[in-house]
Formats: sequence, C-alpha cells, structure tokens
Amino acid sequence: MKALFTFGAEVPAARVIADHRRWLVPVGIVLAINVVVLLAVVLPLRRAVASGSSRADASAVALRAAMADLNEAEATRDGQTQASADLVRFYDDVLPSDFATARRMTGLKLAQLARSHDVEFQGGAATTETLRDSTLERLHVNYSLTGDWDDIRQLIYEIETGPDFIVIDNVQLNEGSQANAPLSLALELSTYYRMPHAP
Repeated sequence: MKALFTFGAEVPAARVIADHRRWLVPVGIVLAINVVVLLAVVLPLRRAVASGSSRADASAVALRAAMADLNEAEATRDGQTQASADLVRFYDDVLPSDFATARRMTGLKLAQLARSHDVEFQGGAATTETLRDSTLERLHVNYSLTGDWDDIRQLIYEIETGPDFIVIDNVQLNEGSQANAPLSLALELSTYYRMPHAP
C-alpha cells in the first residue's frame, strides 16, 4: 500500500494492521458477529416469514373458497325452501282442490264466461287421467262452441288470463258452411287437481 502524503513509498499491510489493531479487531469482531447473526438468525427468520406468508395466502384462498361453498349451499337451501313453499302455495291456492271444483271451474264458469262473450256451447265431454308418479289428476275437457271471431278471441283471452288454472291444449276454428254463419270452435282444455288420497 502507498502511504498517505508520500509519493512512491509503499507501506506494508502488516504494518497498517499492526498500527490500527485496536480499531480493526473490534470492527472485525462486530463484522463477524453480524455475519453470524445474519446466517444464524436473519436468513432462517426470513425463510420462515416467507413460508408463513405463503401459508397465510393459501389459507386465505382456502377460506374464500370455503365461504363461497357455504354461500352457495345456503342459497341452494333457501331456494329449495322457497320452491317448497311456492309448491305448497300452488297446490293450495292455484290448483282446484278436488274433482268437483275442477269440474265446476271447467264447466259452469266457462259456460258463464262464454255466455258473457256471446259464444254458444254446442256440446262437450270430460275425461280424467291419473298422472304417473304424481299426486295430481288431470281433467281434460273438449268443448264445441260457435260464435263471432271477435267474441271467440275475447273468450280465449279471458281463459288464458283468468285467475283459474286452466291450460288450453288445442284450439280448432272452422268456418260455417254459409256466408254469414258463425264460426265453429273446438276447444280442448285441461286442469289439474290433487287426488283425494294425496297428502
């Protein structure tokens, strides 16, 4: 090494160390302690923190997935409960309660409705059908009617939008044989009701 304030003279490193030993030894000891602390404490702690952070992230992801599953299960449960309540309300409030009510609804009420729209009943027939794997029976009704096109259209609209649960299965409209003869309407209707022994 070159000495300070001199030109061209070299000072041996052993002399520099010997001259500054009392400062270099404590600095070397502190530096050695820092290296030991870094290797023995800081690096393992850093790895532990990184590992703990990754475990915490994985746990957060798992928690979010579990919460999403819980919310989905609760929504499914609530949906099933609502569907069950709606089905009970449909059976109790919308469908006819028995065959007599269903027959009255598709017979007497429809006759009154047709009369109010100036459509005449020509004849009709009704049959019942037990539905497989169901607590319901179907009442199927065929009616022959005659009337003006506007009156028939209004009658069909009233049936479709009325409060009673009546399904129009088929409509067949035929012109009369004479020029001003009323139209003939073949109307097939259905409604459903609970069987007497159904719970």
